[in-house]
Amino acid sequence: MSNDLRKMHPAIPVLVLAVGVICLSFGSILVRLADAPALTKSAYRLGISSLIIVPYALMYHRREYLSMSRRDFGLCAASGFFLALHFAAWIASLDYTTIAASVILVNTIPVWIALFGIITGIAYMSRKMWISVLVGFSGAAVVGYGDLSFGETALKGNFLAVAGAWLAAAYILCGREVRKKLGLVSYIAMSYGIAAVILWAVVLAGGYQITGFTNATWLALFGLAVIPQVIGHSSYNLALGYFSAGFVGIVLLGEPLGSVILAYFLFDEAPTLIKIAGGVLLMFAIVLAAREESKKSAENT
Repeated sequence: MSNDLRKMHPAIPVLVLAVGVICLSFGSILVRLADAPALTKSAYRLGISSLIIVPYALMYHRREYLSMSRRDFGLCAASGFFLALHFAAWIASLDYTTIAASVILVNTIPVWIALFGIITGIAYMSRKMWISVLVGFSGAAVVGYGDLSFGETALKGNFLAVAGAWLAAAYILCGREVRKKLGLVSYIAMSYGIAAVILWAVVLAGGYQITGFTNATWLALFGLAVIPQVIGHSSYNLALGYFSAGFVGIVLLGEPLGSVILAYFLFDEAPTLIKIAGGVLLMFAIVLAAREESKKSAENT
């Protein structure tokens, strides 16, 4: 467990993870509100968040960087690479398919974490954790049932969302390994910074629009950087120093439910009974995962 969590009250990481899920639920809403190319949205999201975090990390956490091994640097670089591709794929998916479909498909992350973890030997998931994955994924699918469409355009968006899930799983697994040695701020500064450099290089080389946006778009771009990225992603990166990657991925399945609730208040889209049922399944999956995680933590102490 990382040093920044050893002195924490056990309830704090849980609260942090809950805040992270809530903030991440704003992501798809803000992406839709920003009238800009998908890659430009991704570049501003990571670029602004890096400008907030990197200076602080360089000022107060330089010693951690000096003590990093080549493997640590490599994992941070891989994390940033996967994060950049994740946002490029997922944000682009919202141009082709519905918010519900995109968010549901990108949140199949726990399934891919389990599969990739087993293949690479990085992570292990017990039978009960697998059950919670299946229940949680079922709940996420039910939340957006009826919104999933498979026309030619929607199919492209759905594929991009699934690709985003693959990349996010790789990002989370890399983060889990690095966070065993590296503090939160040091890790996310490197990961976000590397991702930002990659995205901005692609945006500038490709000649994508980066200026001339409306005030509403600028506000949405800034909101993307602060709410789901600096607060949301940083919250679950903090949780990775306390919980397993599988558990964190499962809890993130609460994001589709959060998006439905936000859509209700912001766009007057009332949730249907089937979406409420899906939310119940999601909560049940999170409870199952939490109980299994608590059991594993007790065995390790």
